[in-house]
Amino acid sequence: MNLSEWLYRTARTRPNAPALMTGERVDADYRGFAARASAIAGNLQSLFGVQPGDRVGVFMTNRTEYLEALYGIWWLGAAAVPINAKLHPKEAAWILANAGCQFCFVSDDIGAALADRQGDAPDLKHIVSVDDLDFSGMRMNYGPDRPKACHANDPAWLFYTSGTTGRPKGAMLSWGNLLTMSHCYFTEFGAIEQDDAMLYAAPISHGAGMYKIPHILRGARHVVPESGAFNPNEILDLCARLRNVSMFAAPTMVRRLVDGAKARGANGDGIKTIIYGGGPMYLADIEEALAVMGQRFAQVYGQAETPMAITALGRHWFADTGHPRYRERLASVGLPQSGVRVRVADTEGNELPSGEVGEIEVSGPSVMLGYWNNPDATADAIRDGWLRTGDMGAFDEDGFLTLHDRSKDMIISGGTNIYPREVEEALLSHPDLQEVAVVGRAHPDWGEEVVACVVMKDGRTLDEAALDAHCLDTIARFKRPKAYVALDVLPKNNYGKVLKTELRDRLAKDG
Repeated sequence: MNLSEWLYRTARTRPNAPALMTGERVDADYRGFAARASAIAGNLQSLFGVQPGDRVGVFMTNRTEYLEALYGIWWLGAAAVPINAKLHPKEAAWILANAGCQFCFVSDDIGAALADRQGDAPDLKHIVSVDDLDFSGMRMNYGPDRPKACHANDPAWLFYTSGTTGRPKGAMLSWGNLLTMSHCYFTEFGAIEQDDAMLYAAPISHGAGMYKIPHILRGARHVVPESGAFNPNEILDLCARLRNVSMFAAPTMVRRLVDGAKARGANGDGIKTIIYGGGPMYLADIEEALAVMGQRFAQVYGQAETPMAITALGRHWFADTGHPRYRERLASVGLPQSGVRVRVADTEGNELPSGEVGEIEVSGPSVMLGYWNNPDATADAIRDGWLRTGDMGAFDEDGFLTLHDRSKDMIISGGTNIYPREVEEALLSHPDLQEVAVVGRAHPDWGEEVVACVVMKDGRTLDEAALDAHCLDTIARFKRPKAYVALDVLPKNNYGKVLKTELRDRLAKDG
C-alpha cells in the first residue's frame, strides 16, 4: 500500500493537529500538510510529466518542506530518491543520472551547485528549489484527493549507499519494506502518542527521515530545529519546551548531546526517546549517557538494504540494571526485530551456533527488492533469500547480537558511511601519487577518521594542502582524509593485495 494513505487518514481524523514545525513555529497542521502533498503530486504530473513509478530526486538540507516534497512524490505513487546533502554536487548528479530522475527538489543552499552539474545527469530536465515561488505554486493548487494505489513490491525509496566498487548502489526499498520497518517501530520502541514529537536533527535523507512514517500514522508533530542542524544547546532547550520528543541520532551526536547536558547541568528534560544507530556506540559512552540523562535511550541496527530493521535494544533493556549480563547487553545491538529473521553464518551460508563469530544475515519483508539496475550486486548481496550484511557478529545464549568487526573496509565517521575505494579513486587521479590505501583510525569524537597512506611518485613530496584541494574538487568534504601518511611502499600479501589490517595496526601503534 502507498504509505501516504496514513497521512490521508490522519488529515481526516486530526485535521487541526500541528504537523510540521520549525522550532516552536507551526508551519502546517495535518489538513494543510496533506493538501500540500496532494497539490505537489498533481503538479508533478500535470506540469512536469512525472508519472507513477518514476524516480524523483530530493537534494535538500533539513527543513519541513523536505517532508512536503517526499509526501508529494509518494502521493503520486512515484519513488523518492533522497540524496545526502553532504555529497559533492558531482556525486549527487551521478545518483540522479543512475536513477533516471527527470525532476529534483532542492534547497537554495545546495541547489545552485547541482544546477551547474545538470549536464552530468542527461535525463534531469527540471530542478525546483523549495525556496522559490515555483514550489509555493506547486503546493497550493488542487491535486488528487487520494494517494495513488501502490503494490507492496513497488519501489518507494531508492536509498543510495556507497559500495566497495567505488560507485553508489541504489537499494530499492518497497512500500512493503517501509511498512515492515514502521510496524517494527511500535513493537521495538513502544507506542507513539498524539502529543509526541519527532525531531529531525539528523539528515532526513537517512534513517531519521524513515521514522516520520509511524509518527504520521499517530498524528504526532514533526519538528526541524531552527538552525536545521544538530546543535546540542538548541536541542536541549527546544525539547524542554516541546516535551515528549523522540529523535534518531548517530553515536557521535549522542556524545555531543551528553557533553552539552553535562556542561549546563541538564538531564534531557522533555526528551522521550533517543534512538541511536549508524555506527559503533562504545560501552563507556552509553553508560555515561545513561548516568547523565537517564533511561531515554534505545538502539537500532539496520542497513540501507534492510532499513532500521535488523536488531533493536529497546528502552526496557536499558532499565533492566539488575540483570547479571546487563553491561554485555548494553554493548550489544540487541535482539532480532519482530519482522525479520537474523542469523550468523559461515562463508558457505551455514548457520553458526551461539558464541561463534560469522557474517550477519537477514531474511524477511524488510529486505530490499535489490539494487537499482545492478543485478550482479543484488545476486552478491542476497543469497538464498538471505541478505549478507558484510558485518561480523555473534549471538549470546539469550539471543542478543554483538558486532565484532566489519568484513568490508567501510569507515564510519560521525555516523556516516565512508568507503575507502571512493577516496582512493579520487586521490589516485592526482599526478603526484603512485599508490594509495585509505583506512579508518579510531577517533574519540567521531568513532573513526579517514587516513590516507600514500606512496609518492619518484621525486615528488607530500603536499597535504594540494591533496585536500584535489579531494574537495571531486568528493564530499566529509570523505576527504583527515591525515596523510607517506610510505615508501604499501604492505601487500603474495597476491599483491594491500594489507589494510596491517596499516590500521601501524596507525594504532604509532598514535
